[in-house]
Amino acid sequence: MKKLVFGLVLLLISGNLLAATWIITFPRPLGEADHRTEYPVKLIALALDQTGVNYQLVPTEKIMLQDKALKQLADNRTVNVVWSMTDKDREERLLPIRIPIYKGLIGWRVFLIKQNRSKEFQNINNLQSLIKYKPIQGFDWPDTKILQSNGFDVYTSKTYKGLFTMLSQKQGDFLPRSLVEVWPEYDSGNLDQSIVVESTLGVRYPTAMYFFVNKNNKILARILEDGLEKAIANGKFDELFRTEFTDTLKRTNMGKRFFFEIENPLLPEKTPIGRKELWY
Repeated sequence: MKKLVFGLVLLLISGNLLAATWIITFPRPLGEADHRTEYPVKLIALALDQTGVNYQLVPTEKIMLQDKALKQLADNRTVNVVWSMTDKDREERLLPIRIPIYKGLIGWRVFLIKQNRSKEFQNINNLQSLIKYKPIQGFDWPDTKILQSNGFDVYTSKTYKGLFTMLSQKQGDFLPRSLVEVWPEYDSGNLDQSIVVESTLGVRYPTAMYFFVNKNNKILARILEDGLEKAIANGKFDELFRTEFTDTLKRTNMGKRFFFEIENPLLPEKTPIGRKELWY
């Protein structure tokens, strides 16, 4: 009798989840030229479509930088899902869905540089030579600590636009950007014309960008995780990934570009490194 009652309760809960409309609020992009939101939102929609729940995806009314978005999420205010590169601190404060949404491409970094320094970078042939150059990063990014831990003297900006201004004004030597970010930024038309994508080098470190929810929002986390796992199993995750990034990988000239491998001391222990299907 107890098993029957428990089963009925589960059916009732499942029915309520399917009947309710989930309002999924995510951080609004920084502007019309900021396309970084597009793929994560498509992936959220794909995951939710796999589960059968009703949902609406809604951007925040105001632009919200990453640091503020993560704080608001931790306080259960304004947003209920944020995608961000993982580290130990973020996994302690928030609830991660441990499926790398970019298959680890967020840790494959190529460099924005001043065009007149192209030959200089082409002559770099070892990591120690690269470490002599000063990268530019966001002040609160995990990447900053990763680069510093590998010996780089990192210059930081408190704003996204400030990164490119610093590079343009030679306040740093290069701006490492992930493969999923660099080409939309370069094509946006918003960069100084003297800035180019360096053609021969990169750095790579193991990391993942996850969807995060509030620590107490375990039902939403389960819905997103179940949907992503179903999309992985039926191939729709890979289909979306190929649609979005095949041209990016070709344009980056991966076969002829050398990536220096560096360590990531911030990588949480529960990162699913062993699941090969999750990684590029």
